[in-house]
Amino acid sequence: MNHVTAIQDYIRPGLRAHLVGIGGVSMAPLAEVLHGRGISVTGSDMHEGPAVKHLRTLGIPVTIGHLPESVQGADCVIRTAAVHDDNPEIAAARAAGIPVFERAQAWGAIMRRYQNALCVAGTHGKTTTTSMCAHIFLAAGRDPSIMIGGTLPALGAGHRVGHGDTIILESCEYCNSFLSFFPTVAVILNVDADHLDFFKDLEDIKHSFRCFAEIVPSDGFVVADRDDKNTMDALAGLNRQVVTFGLEEGDVHAANLVWEKGFASFDVMARGTFFAHVRLSVPGIHNVRNALAAAAAALCLDVPSQAVEAGLSAFHGAGRRFEKKGEYHGAMVYDDYAHHPHELQALLSTVRGLGYRRVICAFQPHTYTRTYELFDDFVQVLKLPDLTILAEIYAAREQNTLGISSADLAAKIPGAEFCPTLEEVTARLKELAQPGDLILTVGAGDIHLAGEALVKET
Repeated sequence: MNHVTAIQDYIRPGLRAHLVGIGGVSMAPLAEVLHGRGISVTGSDMHEGPAVKHLRTLGIPVTIGHLPESVQGADCVIRTAAVHDDNPEIAAARAAGIPVFERAQAWGAIMRRYQNALCVAGTHGKTTTTSMCAHIFLAAGRDPSIMIGGTLPALGAGHRVGHGDTIILESCEYCNSFLSFFPTVAVILNVDADHLDFFKDLEDIKHSFRCFAEIVPSDGFVVADRDDKNTMDALAGLNRQVVTFGLEEGDVHAANLVWEKGFASFDVMARGTFFAHVRLSVPGIHNVRNALAAAAAALCLDVPSQAVEAGLSAFHGAGRRFEKKGEYHGAMVYDDYAHHPHELQALLSTVRGLGYRRVICAFQPHTYTRTYELFDDFVQVLKLPDLTILAEIYAAREQNTLGISSADLAAKIPGAEFCPTLEEVTARLKELAQPGDLILTVGAGDIHLAGEALVKET
């Protein structure tokens, strides 16, 4: 399952690693970490951008476009998950006998050099919980290295290269990529049916998370949601130290939970003893769960309660996680990355308690297979807003072999409207916006552009 021995031989000082898709959210920090360890790094990407610009300031050459000659002289090639075997650079590397590794394998090799590797996994909530952990460990002065699948305002980026003994990584189950990691603390937030273009079914997903937990060494910890049946099923009989968290029960749980305008404060109890008092700056019951997971992980690594309190209080959200974009005609405009029915449920249930006159949700489904497999669940949850607008499905890595459209969802949701393009979404939001409304742009694609365009017209 883990190929660290092979890649470890190729990411040593003095050797050259060529990164294909180097500007990606987890590839750019990988390049920076390898460069800092004395490895000669080159890379390529299809587009210029801030990450590419930053890497060049470090002295890392980046070529725009994927050219076969770019891999010449490389000792190994590391690729992002979006780069396939037909890529010209990958094909050229294979023809030349240059070993090709996946990004996750490289991160797995790197994390073995840290005393503590805190890996946050789960179908939902990974970015937020990883960000909470980052805030806690920064507050504790632990100088962690951090890799998040989104932007954390406190970092001004999605990554941080620290010099402490801890690395914190968001860990994704898609294509079993997290099975290339070596966590000493593995957090499993939840296990749900998703990525069914790769996994066979829910049981296959449970098996993947079980394998992830089994990578943890005997003196490590698995932090798991006691309230999530799928997680507990996946971990049944696991021969590891399992620390559970939950709203009311678990090794780590909440007590004296108080709500104020959708924001929670509560005591964190650890095995029956008061540990910390937390006041969250992000709304919703799902964020109470995320905070409990982060607190449990911190406990496993002997982080003091003061750092947990300070870190969680200072966390105001990650990029594209209920992120305020601005205002239009008295309506507040927010953006969120939710793209699974359960994430939508958590988001829409949370905003109901925030006191807005109406909730208008512009949703862009992400991938044809997810929309098809979870169609009925999407229909039910998208009935919750006062008004639902549906942009066309964001294809991402797929072709529409299923013949499905967002128009099919709109036909099943009373009052929903189908706007095929983002320009039409923006135009319709412009017509609908009234003082006191909350306008949400939601999805893992480029739906955020519709809200950003609306705010610009203010």
